[in-house]
Amino acid sequence: MSVRKKAESEEQVLHRKLLKLWKRGQSRYCEVRGSEIHGRGVYATGFIPRETPIIEYFGEKIDKAESDRRSLLQQAKARRTGDAAVYIFTLSKRYDIDGNVPWNTARLINHSCNPNCEAWIVGRKIIIHALHDIQAGEELTFDYGFDVDCYEDHPCLCGAANCTGYIVSRQQWAELAQRLQQAVRKEG
Repeated sequence: MSVRKKAESEEQVLHRKLLKLWKRGQSRYCEVRGSEIHGRGVYATGFIPRETPIIEYFGEKIDKAESDRRSLLQQAKARRTGDAAVYIFTLSKRYDIDGNVPWNTARLINHSCNPNCEAWIVGRKIIIHALHDIQAGEELTFDYGFDVDCYEDHPCLCGAANCTGYIVSRQQWAELAQRLQQAVRKEG
């Protein structure tokens, strides 16, 4: 006697695929809550040891041309609405990840000038790792690494003692300080 498999409807297949994506965007190490830094943030649900892989940052893999196009559209929308701007993350020289999907919990990790996490490229994935031991309840943060050329577009609200006032890559802090001093001289 043969057993017939019941055919899944398109809706059931879509539901199963979306559930799989949602599960991939979750982690036992963290949860989403309101943040003092910006909107919502991601918090440690328990102690996280240094270098622990916490959560994957994922979304649609896109080429650089599409990445630039989407970034410009999202920045324009952010200026109009005040919403968070861009969730595009560099994956390689040719590709980026557009993490602007609801099941990507990692997109809600806020920037800090004194981060406790960093992103590691592991194969074709972006994994958020703990930079040091993280205590339960601590907000997860990483350095967004924005370019100093557009610093005025990205004010920082992290509240860290060493906050530069703008979301700029740590490697460009000295250049940011020079630009801010030049701006003060021009005003004075």
